[in-house]
Amino acid sequence: MLRHKACKFRIYPTKEQEIFIAKTIGCSRFVYNQFLHHWNMANAKTGKGLSYEACSALLPQMKREEAICWLKEVDSTALESSLKNLGDSLVHKRNRCW
Repeated sequence: MLRHKACKFRIYPTKEQEIFIAKTIGCSRFVYNQFLHHWNMANAKTGKGLSYEACSALLPQMKREEAICWLKEVDSTALESSLKNLGDSLVHKRNRCW
């Protein structure tokens, strides 16, 4: 019989790390919501939404915009992950059977 073990850890980040974590979460939320809006607009116009690849290609352009250049401050992997989560949720939503 297999026995699974689990360990709980608590981290105590420094103030700088707390700020960086908060920025990362905020930027990920912003990217998710922005691309959800872009997807909804594309879906309303063409009947098809954007793909993950299309959104991923737009992300570097978005980072270069002066108004939202603060996206460069966080890890790009977190932003890409939020795009991947958005893509997965939209695919799941389309394939859902009622």
